[in-house]
Amino acid sequence: MRLARVELPTLALLLATYGLWALGMTWAADVWLPLGMVCVALAAVQHSSLCHEALHGHPTRLRWLNEALVFPQLSLFVPYGRFRDLHLIHHQDERLTDPYDDPESNYRDPKVWAEMPAWGQAVLMFNNTLFGRMLVGPLVGQYVFMRDDWRSIRAGARDVLVSWLVHIPAVALVLWWAVALGHMPLWALGLATYVALSILKIRTFLEHRAHEATQGRTVIVEDRGLLALLFLNNNYHVVHHERPGVPWYRLPALFRAERTAFLDKNDGYYYRSYREVFGQYFWRAKDPVPHPLWPSD
Repeated sequence: MRLARVELPTLALLLATYGLWALGMTWAADVWLPLGMVCVALAAVQHSSLCHEALHGHPTRLRWLNEALVFPQLSLFVPYGRFRDLHLIHHQDERLTDPYDDPESNYRDPKVWAEMPAWGQAVLMFNNTLFGRMLVGPLVGQYVFMRDDWRSIRAGARDVLVSWLVHIPAVALVLWWAVALGHMPLWALGLATYVALSILKIRTFLEHRAHEATQGRTVIVEDRGLLALLFLNNNYHVVHHERPGVPWYRLPALFRAERTAFLDKNDGYYYRSYREVFGQYFWRAKDPVPHPLWPSD
């Protein structure tokens, strides 16, 4: 049977995530509103990571079932269908960091950068610090994402339109639950969700770098703490890109088994923990905004 392979750790974590979100919206919010907001934010981060698992074929072999399991969009702002389609394009590793062909790239074409107004350059330079990425990164990313999708819809991209239409009931379900059964004000839910998007920006901040070799573009952050759990070990990012079908709970062991080989492949793009990342880049930019290896012509 196709249902014979069900990844129980992922399924259990998904149920716990919905439970934590519901707890934050009810009992925890009644006890102390900030406590409820923390629960909701952590659950939204975890749910986003579980959406990432679903698009890679987890926890079952059935795509429709995986997508049904993550249908309620706790992070509110990004349609699952768009996340799925753009992320799978991102997995074409030869295009990593490409300002045009990698939908998750934070680099800009130097010519486009040179033509930007000074205020726009200032925003993007601030966004290239970890502090800036967490503070304004969700707004910058959402604006660019929605702008590009709107252009695609106007150009006749039916798949983009369908993803946004499906997103409406996915968000409506969450908001209905929040209003009908939850005890948290909607402004607090919105703020907690923004915090969740900010936490997710920690993961994506330095996942990829400009490098001549394709395999040298993807990072390893050997962290085993709370952030690693929230990101479902996607901090072992080169392992994930090399073996995208491996479930989250097997990535650390796979890295340890082939540690030298993975670090050779990514040319030593490595950090010991997210504490090290915060220490180095919280106040300063890791990379320039214009792609440093982009051809001048």
